[in-house]
Amino acid sequence: MEEIRLKARAKINLSLDVTGRRENGYHDVKMVMQSIGIYDSITIRKTKEPGITFECSLKFLSEPESNIAYRAAKLLMDEFGIAQGIHINLTKFIPVAAGMAGGSTDAAAVLYGVNKLFELGLDEKALCERGVKLGADVPFCIMRGTVLSEGIGEILTPLPAAVQCHVIVAKPSISVSTKLVYEALDSKEIVKHPDVDAQIEAIRRGDLMGIVKTMGNVLEDVTIPMHPVIDDIKGQFLKDGALGAMMSGSGPTVFAIFDDEKLAQDALINMRNSGLVAQAYLTEFYNRS
Repeated sequence: MEEIRLKARAKINLSLDVTGRRENGYHDVKMVMQSIGIYDSITIRKTKEPGITFECSLKFLSEPESNIAYRAAKLLMDEFGIAQGIHINLTKFIPVAAGMAGGSTDAAAVLYGVNKLFELGLDEKALCERGVKLGADVPFCIMRGTVLSEGIGEILTPLPAAVQCHVIVAKPSISVSTKLVYEALDSKEIVKHPDVDAQIEAIRRGDLMGIVKTMGNVLEDVTIPMHPVIDDIKGQFLKDGALGAMMSGSGPTVFAIFDDEKLAQDALINMRNSGLVAQAYLTEFYNRS
């Protein structure tokens, strides 16, 4: 194999609870993560020259040493002493700094791709063990689908595929630092925790309304006061018939769930015309099956 082409899937959080903070600054979480249809495209090609060359469709992400996808390739190539070079081409579609694991999923895809390209023989568990060194969301992005995530994000329990629906993701023209959001959370008391266990049961039953009713994200209490436009986007979605709407991750992306395709298509048009967002896409859940 001389070349491999990959789809690096974005994620949303159907629920996100923070249960504690560790001495090293990491936070313990309990959350249901869900892959969606939006993805970045990655091509990894063997080269005659040694080393790793890297290019990205977004210029400000093109500096190799600071890009997590480049670091993922270097991690495996250094560990296994791979002398042959590779070229990585990354085309970004997932909104950046948006709470959708755009960087983490690129890293996950590169780990998977380098493993396949050089026949390293690493299974999913071994890839996840390496992925967590790059970022807490990387192991989930290797596994993908509908997953309960605990610990700092590295303890993963696959769940049954969530019942299919129509999902709009919308990002306003702001970016949010995950690090700053979690730091701000440390100075607040979490008043209401989402019932993650109830959501898992709804997923097992194939109950879309049950999933929606148990959605909750404790980080909204931090990010929304900083950026009230997030609440405006949620309100617009609910006005347009969404079953539910919530911020994903640390934000600022908001996702909305619809059970009617026509309603979702109309809501997408309204959101794009609202002046509230820079990017909005209609997609669906992605499940491994």
